[in-house]
Parts: sequence; structure tokens; C-alpha cells
Amino acid sequence: MGQDIRPKTVICDIDGTLIKHCGDICKQHQILDPEILLPGTLDKIKEWDKNGYRIILVTGRRESTRKQTEEQLTHLGILYDQLIMGVSGGVRVLINDLKPNKEEPTAIAVNLKRNQGIGDIDV
Repeated sequence: MGQDIRPKTVICDIDGTLIKHCGDICKQHQILDPEILLPGTLDKIKEWDKNGYRIILVTGRRESTRKQTEEQLTHLGILYDQLIMGVSGGVRVLINDLKPNKEEPTAIAVNLKRNQGIGDIDV
């Protein structure tokens, strides 16, 4: 069966995945410091964007910190299509249907060690 030509959707956590997990965003003094970016973040985000992938960011940060979070992401150069706030810190489960007449999975999950970065991820 041929590969689906539609662009992929990447759903990615923010803290501990794209930027260093430092605790409560509201108490951080260095949220705009480029040193907070994890290795490979910008290169991988730019690669996904160039490939036409839809980038959806999720975070456990409260909805009340949306403006601050959006400003941080913009300042750090992190591109995205959608930002979903207030996602529980518990286990996150993605459920998706399989396409008829195709054997390829329609959902993939990748778990990283905290603050490892996404540079080596191949989607």
C-alpha cells in the first residue's frame, strides 16, 4: 500500500519536551531566555513546518497563562498551528481509527525522557 500524501499532524508537549521543564511558568524569571530551549527544538520544528506538518502544542499550563505562553513561544521562535492549554499532567492517550485498506498505523506515540529534546525524533 502506498504512503498517505496528506501532511502529518504532530501533537507535542511543551515543558520538558521543547523547552526545559523548570516548574511553574509564572514563577520563572528566565522564560524568554533562549537557553531554555532544548537541543534540536528549533531545527525539528522548522523541519516539520517545511514538510507542511500541522503542529499542535499541548501543555498542562493553565488557560490563564495563555498570553504569557504564546509570547514565550513566539519569542523563542517555536512555530505552531494550535495551542491546547490545561491538559492534565496524567497519562495522555491518543485514540484514532485505522483507514480502510491500509495497514500503516494512523497514530504513533513517542515518550521522551524529560528535558532530552526532540532533535533525534523522526516522525
